[in-house]
Amino acid sequence: MRESKKAKQERLSEALARLNATYPDVKPMLEYRTAFELLVAVILSAQCTDKQVNKCTRELFAKYSAPDDFAKLPEQELFGYIRGCGLYQTKGRNIIKAAKMIEELYGGEVPRTREELMKLPGVGRKTANVVLANAFNVNAIAVDTHVFRVANRIGFAKASDVLNTEKQLMKNIPERMWSKAHHWLIYHGRGVCSARSPKCGDCTLNTVCEEYRRAKKR
Repeated sequence: MRESKKAKQERLSEALARLNATYPDVKPMLEYRTAFELLVAVILSAQCTDKQVNKCTRELFAKYSAPDDFAKLPEQELFGYIRGCGLYQTKGRNIIKAAKMIEELYGGEVPRTREELMKLPGVGRKTANVVLANAFNVNAIAVDTHVFRVANRIGFAKASDVLNTEKQLMKNIPERMWSKAHHWLIYHGRGVCSARSPKCGDCTLNTVCEEYRRAKKR
């Protein structure tokens, strides 16, 4: 029997309530003090764990933290700090170029719109959304691999790509919850709803999870 629109809304509302109860004090795992430090950290986090990024940026940010610092930083010196993040040469060059653009075009201030952020080297939609949500308190949902996987398993989205997943999340989650929901889904994806061996039997969401319910009917 096909799920009605009302039943789906009630199920997803219950899923949000359970996520909130399970992860009440969510916050970014990346360590930063300013919008620019967050931007740098998120660029470095591509295909790298937040734990490893934090390990690199603690030393880096202790010495360099402002766009002006990075705009003047020699590539090889920056590479030495971020070598452990993977793809460090490409990331490092993008960070320096972004810092120069921020200095030249935005007076040393990280831009506050998605469109402007995405003009910076190394900044895609996901990175822009993370900065908007966490540095500027703008309601936004950044879709990484965890968010994509968990959202489509639970049923907040039914999409084969990141952009449509984001659009459906924005439709199915109240706007005031977007930023928190992003973190809820990340925490759940890392701790419970893993890619290869999800802990469905121990999951607090299993009775409202579309994929689990479908599997139980087979």
